[in-house]
Amino acid sequence: MGPLQGIRVIEMAGIGPGPFCAMMLADMGADVLRIDRKSAGALPVDDPVTARGRRSVTVDLKQPAGVETVLKLLERADALVEGFRPGVMERLGLGPDTCLERNPALVYGRMTGWGQDGPLARAAGHDLNYIALSGALHPIGRAGERPVPPLNLVGDYGGGAMMLAFGIACGLLEARQSGRGQVVDSAMTDGSALLMSLFHGMKAGGAWSSERGTNLLDGGAPFYDTYTCADGRHISIGALEPQFYRELLERLELTDEPACAEQMNKHNWPAMRERFAAVFATRSRDEWCRLLEGTDVCFAPVLDMDEAPEHPHNRARGTFVHHDGMTQAAPAPRFSRTQPELTTGAREPGADTETALSDWGIDANTIKELRGKGIC
Repeated sequence: MGPLQGIRVIEMAGIGPGPFCAMMLADMGADVLRIDRKSAGALPVDDPVTARGRRSVTVDLKQPAGVETVLKLLERADALVEGFRPGVMERLGLGPDTCLERNPALVYGRMTGWGQDGPLARAAGHDLNYIALSGALHPIGRAGERPVPPLNLVGDYGGGAMMLAFGIACGLLEARQSGRGQVVDSAMTDGSALLMSLFHGMKAGGAWSSERGTNLLDGGAPFYDTYTCADGRHISIGALEPQFYRELLERLELTDEPACAEQMNKHNWPAMRERFAAVFATRSRDEWCRLLEGTDVCFAPVLDMDEAPEHPHNRARGTFVHHDGMTQAAPAPRFSRTQPELTTGAREPGADTETALSDWGIDANTIKELRGKGIC
């Protein structure tokens, strides 16, 4: 059982990063209860992987008795997760002041793109916009080309969902000491800006240029990049340290190549890249794996989503699991004693209304009355 066993969390159903944050908490053993809206426009399960591990109740939040039901559940909760625009929860009658009045120890987790305040707080946006504003998008791409969207990993999930999960964990620890809850404001602009900390440090030290695709870690360095193999598939090389670079040259039989002699001489990088590209194009990806994988060259094949679960290293560690009829990533990180484990798969909205409400302290007569009135 995971390290958050015994922690109770209310999740206000949403899309994208909100469910991912709730999934992380559920993966770690928290009892996460998803509140789905009982309305014609109610959201379906966002996706069957990030909806795993928790139960669902449907509640009509347009009726006062529905709002009161959620407040009663929050009296027994340790934390709440919501990902609406600023002001939405307040209009529903479930804003932080109301909820903390009912449960002063509640950690109230809020996630938005722009944050709860600021000139853009109420504007629409998506991951790409948030990381554009934070400075995280600009460096991603090839030299002389426009920035490339890095999926929605940097804003939605790294800068938003994971920051909120961390914030809630911090809030829970503090509440254990103080007995008081608080609001956690997780903005994707803030989180993705924080993820850029290393590069701000490098820029301040003169080791990073604002010119895209010309730096050590953005594809500018030939020894930290991907290459196309003879079969059209790709490999990655990350030979940053001098000793790793020397081993790369030895294994590629390029130790006497003038273009590769001075690793950090940027003037040599175009010729060095051309030489590397020519060599890597002579063999298939699997051939390069047999020669380089597991060495100090810092090498890995570029695997697609079907290949990654089958790689021997991932199989040995159980990085992926087949659960609920689907291949998906296992809970992470690992713990030596309180090891997380997957429980249920995705539940359809309202699938657990009666049992979950009962487990959370709502008595049978009240549940019957809520059902009879169409509130739950």
